[in-house]
Amino acid sequence: MTKPTELVVISSKGGTGQTRVVACFAALAEEEVQVDCDVDAADLHLLLDPRVQRREEFIGGKTAAVIAENCTGCGKCLEVCRFEAVSAEGPARDGVPHTYRVDPISCEGCGVCVHFCPAQAISFTPTVNGEWFVSETRHGPLVHARLGIAAENSGKLVTILRQQAQELAEQKGLPLVIIDGSPGIGCPVIASIAGANLVLIVTEPTLSGLHDLDRVADLAAHFGIPAVLCVNKSDLNPDMTRRIVAHATARGLKALGSIRYDPEVTRAQIQGVSVVENGSGRAAQDLTRLWGAVHGELAHNSSAKG
Repeated sequence: MTKPTELVVISSKGGTGQTRVVACFAALAEEEVQVDCDVDAADLHLLLDPRVQRREEFIGGKTAAVIAENCTGCGKCLEVCRFEAVSAEGPARDGVPHTYRVDPISCEGCGVCVHFCPAQAISFTPTVNGEWFVSETRHGPLVHARLGIAAENSGKLVTILRQQAQELAEQKGLPLVIIDGSPGIGCPVIASIAGANLVLIVTEPTLSGLHDLDRVADLAAHFGIPAVLCVNKSDLNPDMTRRIVAHATARGLKALGSIRYDPEVTRAQIQGVSVVENGSGRAAQDLTRLWGAVHGELAHNSSAKG
């Protein structure tokens, strides 16, 4: 079977509406797997009402912990830690005025203290950083996750989600994977888009939206991934929308559409559905046209590669 096509929707910053776009695409597309790769602040499930079918722990790394009864109080761990995770706050014992302890929140799991401890008094155990799920929704399968508070390795978790989505799509014979990526240009975004077939960048008609657009467009270009653009709430600042579209066009970024502001979007969210499921207002019309354009772009890219 041909590898399922991956569409990733990302944004220049949080709050631009990318998750709402993905929820609408999930409703409009046929035979797809949805993935929420915004693992630090996952919210796609709020619009899809998933029923969890599979739940797995995410082991993201390791955490150091001082074994107080073995600690000699030498302080080597405090000396070598570069993350200020070690303190002299451990309990006293057998002539040792104080032992040391590692703050599990501050520990980066590098293992340096474990390596240099002369008494071998530091354990280094795998850490559960969160959970990931395979669920069923009214629009098909959803792969999503919950990263723990202050937990790390979000990029590793995103990679697991994409792998699971690809396997699920192949098992079910589904040709498309739609990914809700993280905002910005950090590690989870890189993990979301690397190797994808198409990136849809959602931005807003503001000066910061114009500036941040370049950052995510540069990231996609760096990895050689085709990228297209849509402007959300485009009619709130038509002049800036035209400026963004002109700028994108000048740098070879195709603008596939825009989405007008519509209070129906908020009303749909309150009901826990996408706006295209809740009526045929102007935002729903714009998103339907946008999906048609994105679907056409995916087909064009596939035929060009073929």
